[in-house]
Amino acid sequence: MNENRGEVVKVSGPLVIARGLTGARMFEMVRVGEANLFGEIIEIKGNDYSIQVYEETEGIGPGQPVIRTGEPLSVELGPGLIKSIYDGVQRPLDALARDFGEYIVRGAERPALDRSKKWNFIPVAKVGDRVEQGDILGTVQESALVVHKIMMPPGKSGIIKKIETVTGNVDTEVAVIEGQEGIFGITMVQRWPVRESRPVKRKVMPTEPMITGQRVIDMLFPIAKGGTACVPGPFGSGKTVVQHQLAKWADAQIVIYVGCGERGNEMTDVLMEFPHLKDPASGEPLMERTVLVANTSNMPVAAREASVFTGIAIAEYFRDMGYSVALMADSTSRWAEAMREISGRLEEMPGEEGYPAYLGSRIANFYERAGSVICLGSDDRSGAITVIGAVSPPGGDFSEPVVQATLRVVKVFWGLDDKLAFSRHFPAVNWLTSYSLYQDMVDECSDCKFDAQWSINRKRAMDILQRESELEELVRLVGIDALPHEDRLLMQAAKMIREDFLHQNAFDERDACTSLDKQFSLLKLILHYFDKVNSSYSDGATLESLTSNDVLNDIARAKLISEEALDQFEALEQKITNTICAITW
Repeated sequence: MNENRGEVVKVSGPLVIARGLTGARMFEMVRVGEANLFGEIIEIKGNDYSIQVYEETEGIGPGQPVIRTGEPLSVELGPGLIKSIYDGVQRPLDALARDFGEYIVRGAERPALDRSKKWNFIPVAKVGDRVEQGDILGTVQESALVVHKIMMPPGKSGIIKKIETVTGNVDTEVAVIEGQEGIFGITMVQRWPVRESRPVKRKVMPTEPMITGQRVIDMLFPIAKGGTACVPGPFGSGKTVVQHQLAKWADAQIVIYVGCGERGNEMTDVLMEFPHLKDPASGEPLMERTVLVANTSNMPVAAREASVFTGIAIAEYFRDMGYSVALMADSTSRWAEAMREISGRLEEMPGEEGYPAYLGSRIANFYERAGSVICLGSDDRSGAITVIGAVSPPGGDFSEPVVQATLRVVKVFWGLDDKLAFSRHFPAVNWLTSYSLYQDMVDECSDCKFDAQWSINRKRAMDILQRESELEELVRLVGIDALPHEDRLLMQAAKMIREDFLHQNAFDERDACTSLDKQFSLLKLILHYFDKVNSSYSDGATLESLTSNDVLNDIARAKLISEEALDQFEALEQKITNTICAITW
């Protein structure tokens, strides 16, 4: 009997039970049935091998063959990743559409990296150099924004016997190394198992904020490069739109966008928009630094898990080059639902709400691969992966298991509010429930490198918003006219912070992305007005004249001031001072 071949004994949706795969290991890839469907061994009991199949199992029945591949689910890593769109098991969807039509044929397979495309390899190391794992041998200009660094694979080292400028596909040999195991060649492509973290020298604490251009995030709930964030919210609250904004405007050098079980039109939006949107730092199309992994809601459920790990493996590869990578996972709830279905078919003891007992550890395994690191290699370069995962709790219930398991491992919580979303407030991040555990680090960094008033203004703004929430119930009972003047002026300042600072227009190029300079100036302007009207009331000005003057319209329009004209804020601040002084006298 062929030990690399078994046969199907049972089929239960995406779960197939096979026998005869003697010697197969956990998470080994197999090909199932006469259609050669992709599958992964997820449980071994005696001679029974449970396989989750990443394609539709219709037509698969007992007696059909199961072929071992001898290796775990792995990704191809090399030039050609940027601007690509893959499915969960890294099949290039554009190549499949070209060769098989608009619908993916089961069992269809194409190389993840296009072998027909030629790349120009330029060496940076030379003959006679001793190279260790992670050392950079040379570079390839992969796109207008990304220089792809060809590195020594993990676990390999030796002395360079041959290296030269080469033009060829990713399988072309670019260097010959003499190591302890003998002489071996290095090509432009590596393979890496997706469930295994790529090695690093060491992890370090994140010290640099990731600028997203979204004022509610950068000012109130920031995330560090190498950090982790959770974006939960009910249906229609804008989780996907927030992630799209972060993918567009965050100051990461590489963006990996994983569509995990979301609707196909949302991935289509990314594909249609990104080639036309300009990177704010370079002016090049955003696709020039983006990799898409698409596993939409109409694709097989089991492949959602593969898509998440495929995305993080690609992110680790670019991190090892020394890049800052942002990974968007939309949404991990769909992955958790896939785990729940597979667990049920395996007849495992269910945990809370039917999810498997290992839900928390699987989610933690994913998020812990984020971080800021010192990469392998003799140059001690640093890289970072920032992971931002959307969660879709049923009915917006943040106490459900997926949200709670995620909050145990992430350090930033951007809770989306459907009431804000339905009132057209974007981003709909609730400033009363959200938090960031990177706040102290970002405050210290911003105060030192940017402006000493940064953290003071942020804390004042949060105090005003929290005091407003305490007064709202009283206003509903007795009306705003019954409040003392101090509270009425505070309510007006809170409204200005909400509407003129926290609210952004994603379709206005002047407002969609805001630099830190402009964010600081805008909030400072609002607080300056608040201070002036408070002092002027004490000097005898009427409440009506302070809360209904023309300068309020100037403040409301200030967020549309272009980044090239920030000096207008100083003139506007002086205008506020003059206007309030005129009212007082």
